[in-house]
Amino acid sequence: MIGANFPQLRNVLCLGAHSDDIEIGCGGTLLQMLDDNPQLNVCWVVFGAGGERADEARQSAEAFLADTSNKRIVIKDFRDSYFPAQWTDIKVFFHQLSQQFQPDLIFTHRHDDRHQDHRVLNELTWCAFRNHVILEYEIPKYEGDLGQPNLYSPVTEEQTARKIELLDEMFATQRNKQWFSDDTFWSLMRIRGLECHSPSRFAEAFHTRKLLLQTSSRLADSNAESAIPTTRATCDETQLRSPLHTPGSAKS
Repeated sequence: MIGANFPQLRNVLCLGAHSDDIEIGCGGTLLQMLDDNPQLNVCWVVFGAGGERADEARQSAEAFLADTSNKRIVIKDFRDSYFPAQWTDIKVFFHQLSQQFQPDLIFTHRHDDRHQDHRVLNELTWCAFRNHVILEYEIPKYEGDLGQPNLYSPVTEEQTARKIELLDEMFATQRNKQWFSDDTFWSLMRIRGLECHSPSRFAEAFHTRKLLLQTSSRLADSNAESAIPTTRATCDETQLRSPLHTPGSAKS
């Protein structure tokens, strides 16, 4: 397939409901991006991770982002599986995040994901970031909700292997889950690689609802002037504490 890229990509926001979601959904793409551009500024936010899962989330984020020093990792402990009941608190947090960090690219959950926590994050992502490139990643699961993606990110075989190696290493609490296995991750990335004719045979896939095709430099300049300011590029965990959430909701 003939591809396109983001030549001026500087700030990336990664959003995940649970401690392994970002890694499964876009971990290979992130490894590839950081290999190409170690100066990338990444804000990584996990919304529902407490106790041992919080430790796994932080250690995994550090491992996936090892190639950049421009990173902020935020681990929240919203109650797993009850995000719809915590809508107000999560929305307040999203508002705080959008005031602090204006990304060029956002990775988040799919709109049609069957997990209720994933759907809440997707909807609030689009509420809080209304003038941004948003790529919705996929998570294989028992519910069988994988759709037909419309954007593909080829990943080298080495980065594919590294992603799966880190998943195995970092998430001991998930190894007893029947879907959490090497062959699941290899198979999905091989299928997506087949669908986009990836040179490496492997890829991750995303759903995108809106993309702006800029065919003129004059129109691009005009759009940049009217866009939301991108000068805020810090994601300070100490300031991302929802006033409506219980103390300790952000792990430091």
